This record gives sequence, structure tokens and C-alpha cells, in this order.
Amino acid sequence: MNELDVPVGRRVGAKAATALEKQFGIRTVGQLLRHYPRRYVERGERTDLSSLRLDEHVTVLAEVLEVRVHSMKSRPGARVQVRIGDGRGTLDLVFFAAKKWSAQKFERELAVGTVGLFSGRVGLYQSRRQLAHPVFDVLPDADEDAAQALAEKPIPIYPAGAGIQSWQVRNAISPIVTTLPPLPDPLPDELRARRGLLGIDEAIRAVHDPATIEDAMAARARLTFEEAFVLQSALLRRRAALAELAATPRLARPDGLLARFDERLPFELTRGQRAVGEQLTTDLAGASPMHRLLQGEVGSGKTLVALRAMLTVVDAGGQAALLAPTEVLAVQHNRSITTMLGDLAEAGMLGGGDVATRVALLTGSQPAAVRRRMLLQAASGEAAIVIGTHALLQEHVQFADLGLVVVDEQHRFGVEQRDALRAKGSVPPHLLVMTATPIPRTVAMTVFGDLETSTLEELPPGRSPVVTHVVPGDNPAWMSRTWQRVREEVDAGRQAFVVCPRIGGDDASADDGLEPTVPDEDGLRRPPLAVLDVIDGLRAEPALIGLRVELLHGRLPVEEREATMAAFTAGEVDVLVATTVVEVGVDVPNATTMVVLDADRFGISQLHQLRGRIGRGQAAGLALLVTEASPDSPARERLDAVASTTDGFALSRIDLEQRREGDVLGAAQSGFRSSLRLLRVLRDEELIVQARQEAAAVVDADPHLSDHAALAAAIDELVGGDREDYLERG
Repeated sequence: MNELDVPVGRRVGAKAATALEKQFGIRTVGQLLRHYPRRYVERGERTDLSSLRLDEHVTVLAEVLEVRVHSMKSRPGARVQVRIGDGRGTLDLVFFAAKKWSAQKFERELAVGTVGLFSGRVGLYQSRRQLAHPVFDVLPDADEDAAQALAEKPIPIYPAGAGIQSWQVRNAISPIVTTLPPLPDPLPDELRARRGLLGIDEAIRAVHDPATIEDAMAARARLTFEEAFVLQSALLRRRAALAELAATPRLARPDGLLARFDERLPFELTRGQRAVGEQLTTDLAGASPMHRLLQGEVGSGKTLVALRAMLTVVDAGGQAALLAPTEVLAVQHNRSITTMLGDLAEAGMLGGGDVATRVALLTGSQPAAVRRRMLLQAASGEAAIVIGTHALLQEHVQFADLGLVVVDEQHRFGVEQRDALRAKGSVPPHLLVMTATPIPRTVAMTVFGDLETSTLEELPPGRSPVVTHVVPGDNPAWMSRTWQRVREEVDAGRQAFVVCPRIGGDDASADDGLEPTVPDEDGLRRPPLAVLDVIDGLRAEPALIGLRVELLHGRLPVEEREATMAAFTAGEVDVLVATTVVEVGVDVPNATTMVVLDADRFGISQLHQLRGRIGRGQAAGLALLVTEASPDSPARERLDAVASTTDGFALSRIDLEQRREGDVLGAAQSGFRSSLRLLRVLRDEELIVQARQEAAAVVDADPHLSDHAALAAAIDELVGGDREDYLERG
């Protein structure tokens, strides 16, 4: 067996292997070796303790300055307080010892002058930062020669967490690195020599056990380039394979549905909409399937552009399917598209146009009779546009001639799901993927590298500006004023949203994907606010008494959801209290105000998307982001960024800068089994461009990588050799 494929338990023992798999998903020696240090510290270096942020899990190198033991008044035992320092700042450690001998053990191990690594979550007690019961690793004294050599080497600090600390990871990796056999190198020899990069064996040893900090940096440079090169090679190999597929050309007709639709538009297309429309028309007329990403600012008119592409396919005798992530969005798309089409969507019906089609809606909660009718319309071709949720992916859903698949809000779908819909075409259909918010160029190149990209940068005329403010939720006066502003907007004839992170009740799973909860000063954490918990209080809020306040969330019966949304659209509801079911696709021009409770629980892009639901009419929009996050916390910085600009491209960069490692390549969404480790799509923009050029040269010369076995193996590890067909953003 290849050493990299050996189960990690055979090398580090069952206990460490269990912790590594539970915390990081590490199962093999190869995966452990790719678990790189996130930084290095040197014996003469001290962490800047004054820069630590609340609620962060940190590992710091510092010296013990003071140790005190206090007897507990209310129960047996003692509290051991330790102060550590770095020459610039100090940090408190607190340990609770149930027995006297346990307290004495802490005193011995953490004597004044001891230097060690201390790991824990930063909390606040009596206005001082502290680590409560941190784990620690005391470094050896530098008296003897061996200890001196160790003291001079950089100390790798690994990503760690509950159950396994940085030094435990280091202890697991160290013996493996020492006895590692030669490894196959994914980088071609000529490329490596020309760019002055280390070989794979030297790089792996130096990244985990560097003699100097310069050795560590050289290793990281090589491994970062390798990560970009392998990823771009995988994407380019997939793009080449897609270009070899045959598709049915869908040619535009001068007298068809699209022409009739364009004649009726009550406004002119923006310059960007026209340009992207021409790109799509050219792609759809091609003999190989279109694979295009359509991105743009919130409210830039992506749905209109997609509809015009769908009508082009319908004019050519084919069908188009629009896959939406939620039932609310699918229903909204169905309502808006049928409204835009008017009698052009009423083929065979009284009053239908002479050139017309039908639009079918398929969702999981439809009554059986309605569902059967929609399935028949899709299978027979009577409905040339089919809109739906995951229900479209089911085996019994058939199409007469599927020519175009449009995937809305692509980040909600895994590649297997998107591939299942594309497989319903007798020949590969064209694919258009729409993102909710703008993404930086290198993200498109990294995550969507096998798709061509079109961008809508300008907003349609008539959109009103949205002003955003951050509101301290623990200040009663500010909260009172927040609800008064909602009342003022409603009294002026407009409407408002109130958005919460959760539904409430038994929906703990709804916490998935939320940002960490802001801790109270005593370290306690309350759950994020939920619509079911706040609705009664809002109805009783003095400023809101007498207003029509209604509820919308994903657990309501579909008929009730549709009725509530329709009533809000018609102006029969003043304040809609909702979860993020209103995040995308909801278009109520009269809604001007949005209050987001526990706004720190949402990411930047999600907040920008939510904010896009207001200011869609003539009146200016107002977004109020309510938070209890402290002013110097990362959560508050995130909210301040959203409040500072409405530029979605700028916000997307800030969002990525604050992301955790690997978030850019979600396994389910991208089809990659592993995530980004060293590569950063913003910091390494130029490197990614260079890696793509190098990868293009290799793949162009050797499309099947017959002469690059190590690179092919690295791609299989990244993608999964039996799953490469899923390496497409659609």
C-alpha cells in the first residue's frame, strides 16, 4: 500500500487517530501530511497578546509572570489564577481545581518564568481578557545542547480544536515525517526547476519540521503553488472534456416568443443586459453545450437575462428548466415569470397569445393532482419552461427536449444534484449558473474555472439607494427608536421586513451555517433569536400596535406561505417577520425597511442579499442591523463593512478575507473532496493566474495526463477519481 493511503491509526495510535478524524476528517497518512501548520513561532518571539479578539480560539507562546491560588468560598477546591505576558501585553489564565493537590500541580507546572504554549478560547472577565482552563504545553529549558537546538527551531502551530491541541498534532506528524519514503511529485520537473520550487519530499519535511523560518516559508510557497496548479489542472481538464460534448444548437428566431416578449418590455434593457444576452445567444447557437456563470450585483436583472435565454431555447423547439433552492423562491420565480410573460405563458388557454407556451411549477408540497398535471406538461413538452426545487431532480420527472438548465443561487446545490438535472436531457443541455451576489475574479477562476463568466455590473434605472445602520441591540433607547422608524415608514404607506436567524421551537439544525454566537461577559451564550420567539413581542411593541404583523418561515404549510407572501405583496401586511426565506427572489417594491435581528449571525454576502429585498421601488430603503456584538469584535467589523458600502464586489472581497479556511471550496457545492489549505484566492491572485497559465500548457499538450501520472493522481485525490464527472459548477 502507498504510504499516503495508510490509515493514520497505524502510525499515530487509535486515540490520536480518533481525535484527528473527529476534528478534521483526517483518515490517512496523506491527509495528515497535508494538515499544514497555520503559522510558526520562535523561542525569542512572543504573541501580541494585546491583539487577541474575543471568542477566538488561540494558541499563544508566552511566559508565566504570576501565579496565585485562591480558596473557593462557596464550594471545596481552589481557583488558580495565572498571568502570562509577551513583553507587550498580558493575558489571564484561570484554572479550577477540585482538590488541593490539583492546585499545587498547576503551581509546579506553571512556575514564574516558565515559557509555554497556551491554547483556549478568549473570554472576558471583569473587563480583562482571559483563557478559562486552557490546555498548555511547557517548552523545555534551553540549557543542554539538544534543548538549545530545539529552542532555535521554529515551532509549528497547527489548526486545532476541542479534543486535540496543536502540539498533539505536531507529535503525531513528527515521526511520520522523519521516516517518510520518497513521494510522487505532481509538479513537472521542468516547471519546478524554472520556478525555483522545492521538490515534494523536501517541502513536506520543511513545512512540518523547518530548521529555520526561511525553510518553512520556502516550503509553503511550493505547496501553495502546487495547490493552485493541481486545482487549475483539474478545472481545465474538465473544461476540455465538456468542449468535446455535442449539444443541440438553439438558434434564435426573429419572430418568436423572445421577439414578442422584448416588444412588450416597459423599459429598456441595460447595456450590460444586452451584452450578456448577446453572449448567451452565441453560446446557445453552438454545437457544444454552453457552460456559463452569470453573476451580478443584487437587483441587476439576472432573472430577466435568464428568462430571455430560456425563451431563445423555447423558440428553437426546446425546453428550459429553472432550479431554485427553496420553495418560496421557486413560487416567486413562477409568479414573476408568468407575470412578465402575460398571455405568452397561456398557450392553449382562453386569451392566450398566438405565439405562446406554458410555464409549469414543480415543488415537493404540491397536491398529487396538481403535481401529476405539471409532470405531464413537462414530459409532453406542453410546458416549455419548468420551474422547481429539488423536486425537479426526482427520477420520474421527465422532459420532452431539455435544452437549457438554469441554476439559481448555485451555492445552495451540490454538484451531484445539478448533474442529475442535466442528465434529464437526451443530449447534454446548455447550462447557465446564476450567483446571488458578485464574486471576485479569482474566485470565479478557482471555483468556477470550467465555466465562462458573464457579469452584470449596473443596476436598472429607477432603483432607490439603501442606507444601512448598525444598531446596538442591548441599548433600549436605540431599539425603541428602531421600531419607531418602522412605524414611520408604515404610516407613510410603506412596508417592512423583520428578519431572524431561526424559526424557533425544535429547529436546532437551523443553526447550521450561522456565524458563532456572541458570548455574554460571563461567557454564556444565548441561542440566536427566532421568529416564533419574537412575533408576540413585536405585536405588543408600543410603536407597532395596530399594525398588521405576520409570520413567514419554511415550516409553514405551503398554502399559508403563499397566502402570506401574496398578502404582503398586495400591501395587506405591514410588517413581515421572517427567516431568510426572503433572502432571494422576493420582489415587493413597496417594502422600504428591513430590521435584521442578531445580524452578527449572518455572513456579509447574506446580509447584502437580504438588503437587496428593499429599495426596489421609488422610495429609499433603510436597513437596520441589530447586534449585541462588542465594537471591537470580528462580528461587529463584519456589520460595519456592510453598513459602509452597497458595492457587492467590495463586500465579497471582505467576506472572503474573513472566511475560515476552505470555505471557498465547499465539498458538496464544488465536487472537491478537499478544501483550500494554503491557497487564498484574494492574497494569491497573481499566483492563481500564473498557475492557470502553467496548467493550461500542460493540459493542452497532454489532455489525458498520460505523461503526468503524479498530477493525475493528485487531481483524483482532489476530485475523487470516480466522481470527476461532477467537477462542473452545474
